[in-house]
Amino acid sequence: MKKKQQHPGGGADPWPHGAPLGGAPAGLGSWKRRVSLLPFLRFSLRDYGFCMATLLVFCLGSLFYQLSGGPPRFLLDLRQYLGNSTYLDDHGPPPSKVLPFPSQVVYNRVGKCGSRTVVLLLRILSEKHGFNLVTSDIHNKTRLTKNEQMELIKNISTAEQPYLFTRHVHFLNFSRFGGDQPVYINIIRDPVNRFLSNYFFRRFGDWRGEQNHMIRTPSMRQEERYLDINECILENYPECSNPRLFYIIPYFCGQHPRCREPGEWALERAKLNVNENFLLVGILEELEDVLLLLERFLPHYFKGVLSIYKDPEHRKLGNMTVTVKKTVPSPEAVQILYQRMRYEYEFYHYVKEQFHLLKRKFGLKSHVSKPPLRPQFFIPTPLETEEPIDDEEQDDEKWLEDIYKRLGSQLQALLIPKEHPGPQMFTGHRIVN
Repeated sequence: MKKKQQHPGGGADPWPHGAPLGGAPAGLGSWKRRVSLLPFLRFSLRDYGFCMATLLVFCLGSLFYQLSGGPPRFLLDLRQYLGNSTYLDDHGPPPSKVLPFPSQVVYNRVGKCGSRTVVLLLRILSEKHGFNLVTSDIHNKTRLTKNEQMELIKNISTAEQPYLFTRHVHFLNFSRFGGDQPVYINIIRDPVNRFLSNYFFRRFGDWRGEQNHMIRTPSMRQEERYLDINECILENYPECSNPRLFYIIPYFCGQHPRCREPGEWALERAKLNVNENFLLVGILEELEDVLLLLERFLPHYFKGVLSIYKDPEHRKLGNMTVTVKKTVPSPEAVQILYQRMRYEYEFYHYVKEQFHLLKRKFGLKSHVSKPPLRPQFFIPTPLETEEPIDDEEQDDEKWLEDIYKRLGSQLQALLIPKEHPGPQMFTGHRIVN
């Protein structure tokens, strides 16, 4: 049996479990009891020295902070990376939800630069990843009045986020009208090749049907339809001369009237917009690398895009849009075109250099040679896709719907994961005027 504790004065200890909260009566053992109740206050001289050293370091750090005018650079960088936090942020009402990736993306696609290929991919990706694909039912108006710009920006900005808006339209400055500037993406190609693709497409269409070109250009006379490309260039027909050849730069310059005039002003403004507003401007001749970089930069939109693009079923869709009866003009005609499009080529080479710089940063190799005296033609292979349009484009969205009616079920079964609930195609598709 356990023996009871004895009081120093004799008898059992009146507080076997320690002194009461009010403390023990004054006496010989009262101080010792209090110390025994607070064992965590016991420390050695070594612990005391450590605490004083810590306090000294803190004081010196505070002094350094004040003398140098602020925290070290690496701390500022770290704060910028992690974001600032305040007491109100931690204890106040929860902040509004912000998506951790660009939730507003605009693809103001350039005509005859692979945009139909990308739109077909976006149809599939919007279903797969659940973003809002917003398109327009207007396909033949790239230049807008001030009121038209305001209306279009208002309609785009009210779309459910995350959204990706696509339309053939020259660059729109959202901030000019008080809106949030979205992230822009685009693709361009060799200017002479783009011109030739458009020239023959307007006359002879593509593999979708022999009469397709008749539907698109019903008023074109037979002599104009079969006009030799060399004659058009050498005889200086309006279709083959400036300003009709000044086509790519306005998509990046913007809606200002001077953006449609071939010259240094429009060129420099286009370069500035590429640097400040475009996340990526790719090169059609290196489309697979473009898609790879889009997947790296915007995974919530483009994850898995390269595997879809390489799928045989998707290749079938692309083969249907290759322009037919395309021929290469004579070297003399090419040289004339090259001179007439010198601003377009300066812009093209500038974008190409920026694109290759991005590729190198991501470890992608580019086989680049010095620019030739006149452009080398990129002759389409059977796997290259073409997209229609210049300013006379008709309803390409209707064509997309027809394609999916024929092959949509095969694509859906092949490309969309089985665990996907399987909604109807284009449920995330919205039309904006």
